[in-house]
Amino acid sequence: MRTPMVASALVLVGACATAGTDRRFDGDPPGAEVVAEPAPVPAPPSAFDKDAGDSGDAAFAVCATSTVEARRERAPVDIVWIVDNSASMQPAVAAVQSGLNQFASLVGTKGLDYQVVMLSLRGSGSAVVAGKARYPVCVPPPLGGASCGNGARFFHASLDVKSTQPLEQLLGTMDQTQGYRQGDERGSEPWSQVLRAGATKTFVVVTDDESRLSATDFESFPGGPNPKNPSLVLPPGLLDPSRGGALKGYSLSAIYGWGSATDPNAKCAYAGGGEPASAGPTYTQLVAKTGGARAKICDGSGAWAAFFDAVATAVETTSRVACDLTIPEPSSGGTIDPASVNVSVGGIVPRVSGVASCGSAAGWYYDDPASPSKVILCPATCDAAQAKGGVIPKTEIVFGCQTAVR
Repeated sequence: MRTPMVASALVLVGACATAGTDRRFDGDPPGAEVVAEPAPVPAPPSAFDKDAGDSGDAAFAVCATSTVEARRERAPVDIVWIVDNSASMQPAVAAVQSGLNQFASLVGTKGLDYQVVMLSLRGSGSAVVAGKARYPVCVPPPLGGASCGNGARFFHASLDVKSTQPLEQLLGTMDQTQGYRQGDERGSEPWSQVLRAGATKTFVVVTDDESRLSATDFESFPGGPNPKNPSLVLPPGLLDPSRGGALKGYSLSAIYGWGSATDPNAKCAYAGGGEPASAGPTYTQLVAKTGGARAKICDGSGAWAAFFDAVATAVETTSRVACDLTIPEPSSGGTIDPASVNVSVGGIVPRVSGVASCGSAAGWYYDDPASPSKVILCPATCDAAQAKGGVIPKTEIVFGCQTAVR
């Protein structure tokens, strides 16, 4: 499931370990052993003293003797679609089925390693569930498999998505809590196992109604009985500390019933008359907060091409950049002294002993202190190194100066 990654320049300033000074004394006989006295490693300049220069990095240029350009890759992206199966959603379901392959192609052209997860009833045509008409989704090849099946980059968890419950069903089925397991009215087969560690998460909601779960609970619910239906159990929200930051940086896009750029409660109007059930103010809040894309469901077939393109663009601009950086060979040749490495992300940040020492402060550590091959940025520094407006901030690794430590 790998495709070529989108990469950006990462400038590394480096120096290989020096051979030292030849220390042979005048009285030594011919052939006497030459003792190499290591050249002194310059003490780190005042990297955190803003008076030392504009960024605090200027003095490090004295120690550095080699500049190496490396590459930073965007992390893989997992894109989870959740499509309302209500009878009023027939046109939208048809648009998803006919357009999802083009959407996947658009994401692929951006060089991202992507996969798509679909949360919606699986099938063709219409269905009757508990006496109500429902419209399932069937994603054809090449993204989907034969007979509405899965594909190499596609996984479909069949789920009857209720009009006001997409967000709570997303949370519940992801963690398979009470009331959201396979066989339950609001449940599905497990699907979180296909999500990839370290991948950016994008959620795309398709509905004509409002979410009864608030945006705050979607992100920060502590876990427990569903506040809208206590007989059901919801897991912690996406950004609850118990998730360890696994979903940090997610984005949410949606096509729904909004009708005004200034009034979140104003509905759009269908061309043939009528309005959707709600303007979906919760989705407006989440789209704006997470940098997602949106379109009006009232615009019908004319909305979908632009929406697919906008979501693909949002997937790219909100995708996270990998924060484990392979250490390249210095351009001057030779080896690298692990005790003479510093990292700058808009300023020198200190080395810590490992991930457990990161805390909430800036820092970095080696993958293997004894024989390092990668520099790994602590969470706070990783966040600072993420793309902003699609531009990845410059990160520098400085070799040759004594490591600044915390």
